[in-house]
Amino acid sequence: MAQDSAPARGMLATMAVVVVCSGVVQGYLTPLLPRIGGHVGLSGVGQNNLYLLAQLAFAVMTPLLSRLGDLYGHRRLLRISVAMVATGSVLMAARPTAVTLAVGMNLQGAVVGFFPLLAGILRTRAPRQARTGMSILVAALLMAVGAGSLVAGSLSERHAVAGLWTAVPVSILALAAAMVLPDSTAPRGGRFHFGAAALLTAGLVALVLVLTQGGTWGWSSPKALLTAALAVVLLALWVRVEHRSAQPLVKVRLLHNRRLALVNTHTFCAAFGAVGFMGTNAVFLGTDPHEAGYGMHLGARSIATVSFAMVLTGCLGSALTPRLARALGDRTVLAAAGILCAAGFTTMVLGHRALFPYVCGVLVVGLATGLFEAATRTLSAEVVAEDETAVSVGLNELALSLGAAIGAAVIGALLAGHRTTGPDGVIALAGYQWSWGACAVAALLGAVAGLAFPGRAALGPLPASRPLTPSGEAL
Repeated sequence: MAQDSAPARGMLATMAVVVVCSGVVQGYLTPLLPRIGGHVGLSGVGQNNLYLLAQLAFAVMTPLLSRLGDLYGHRRLLRISVAMVATGSVLMAARPTAVTLAVGMNLQGAVVGFFPLLAGILRTRAPRQARTGMSILVAALLMAVGAGSLVAGSLSERHAVAGLWTAVPVSILALAAAMVLPDSTAPRGGRFHFGAAALLTAGLVALVLVLTQGGTWGWSSPKALLTAALAVVLLALWVRVEHRSAQPLVKVRLLHNRRLALVNTHTFCAAFGAVGFMGTNAVFLGTDPHEAGYGMHLGARSIATVSFAMVLTGCLGSALTPRLARALGDRTVLAAAGILCAAGFTTMVLGHRALFPYVCGVLVVGLATGLFEAATRTLSAEVVAEDETAVSVGLNELALSLGAAIGAAVIGALLAGHRTTGPDGVIALAGYQWSWGACAVAALLGAVAGLAFPGRAALGPLPASRPLTPSGEAL
């Protein structure tokens, strides 16, 4: 049953605290790891391995936490997830070593469960505010990512490890917020399929490994090819097991849901560039044009300012999404997000020689990011039955993560393929231009997927929950 507006607003404010924790955790380590790595004796390779472990944790935990939430209660799994994040944050801050950083970052990977589990609660407890609520939560997430990076960087200016405490207070507040949130009213039932979980976990680990390490190994090397083949085989086996299982981990018909497939395709394509290019954007902004022949030669503070401005335009896009969906429809919003993203990267291609047009392109990509993240998270919750909400949103989060990872891998390969000869091996401008072009093409493919989304009024009826059997399982 829906809450009246006042309790719903209070619930959204409480959820925002949890989402702020997610944003801070996702943003605060990026400016810290180079200095902290030196403090604890980690080389550049060691720091890269920490990021790799975190990405593996993200990929593995996304479907598992989402499915467990649909089975055993969204609030229960949310509390467990937040507790894992808080434990990891405190562990790293209190005793920073190579081991505690590795363990802590893996525990922090549980942030991937926050949005799917919150969506499960929001959809059943405040369905009338679900779209507005999702846009608010996305805006809070984007703002927290930028703010967490700025705060952590400032704290670590005098002492390398001081910034590690950035996530501790917000994770404790998030744990308190998770304790007072109501549970969802979606029907529960079924059993956790451990065999399917093992196959999916192994397949995702192999997939993320080849995406993140393929450039280092060499894309045509035996190690990369064998890992890619292993990923394909394991994921194909997982689909086969799910088809035959009476208690699947992820119901196969979700994979055949046309609306969800289009939403996830759009998410993947948009994230390919909008998220995948972020690291490259910082490098380009900091490059000295007198040495490389291109770049803006900005300092760390100026680069952080540009990144934060991108976050602000993302918040604007997220805030506008519910109104645009009501006025124009979901299909138009998805298409507009893809077209805007492509326009932003095209502006970078054409205006990369001057700061103003280049930053305008970055801000347009930020605006598109807010639009697509709010729209796709909302739609991935709405196109399935209530008892499948978390796992559906989890699949969308996985599409976003994989899109960003593949985008970063493709961009890295394009840049590596355009290094100049010589001892320094400077990246040629053509490498960036090809990268921006690839991101624009991917965004346009996302716009095509958005245009293919079945027309439906933005405030149309939501799919109903499926009835339960006497044992409590959903039919």
